[in-house]
Amino acid sequence: MNENVQPSSGEVASDVVQLRKIGNSLGIILTKDILARFRLSEGDRFTVVHQPGGEVKLVPYDDVHARGMEIARRSFKKYAATYRELAK
Repeated sequence: MNENVQPSSGEVASDVVQLRKIGNSLGIILTKDILARFRLSEGDRFTVVHQPGGEVKLVPYDDVHARGMEIARRSFKKYAATYRELAK
């Protein structure tokens, strides 16, 4: 399913894709047009980011960023009480 969606004010035209069963998993099938437009290829990795309002954003995977976020998560967990006090 690849339907073009007309953009509303301030948005860029987008394509509608659908989750499909692939083996025992679900996946999104991207057309050749989408792959070419965003210069994507098999094996590219993405981080799924949950946006306000329930939106989902795919961001190219960045190993340096991922390592930094893991360090931050460990720090937040270890020093949770300290961060809560500092936030007051």
